[in-house]
Amino acid sequence: MIEHLYRPADLIATAAALLGPQGHLILTTPYYGYLKNLALAITGRMDRHFCALEDGGHIKFFNRKTLATLVEAHDFRDLKFSYYGRVSGLWMNMIVHARKG
Repeated sequence: MIEHLYRPADLIATAAALLGPQGHLILTTPYYGYLKNLALAITGRMDRHFCALEDGGHIKFFNRKTLATLVEAHDFRDLKFSYYGRVSGLWMNMIVHARKG
């Protein structure tokens, strides 16, 4: 659900505050990496995929680098990413598992 939040950093900051030392964070979100976005653009699906005319939906779009930056900024370390859905590079979702710092 982090992709639906206006201020996703608040979620990570709250998790960091609530977790004890060595606490673990597991987070999943749709994956938006370079190859996936390129494939959307080439196939003409970019506008439909990021349609601004619908209420709700995704507000933030994460790739590995942006999600790692957000999580590490709140003292989480040892990030481990995994991906699922579709084919390599065009994954549907990603999961990050991190340990509090």
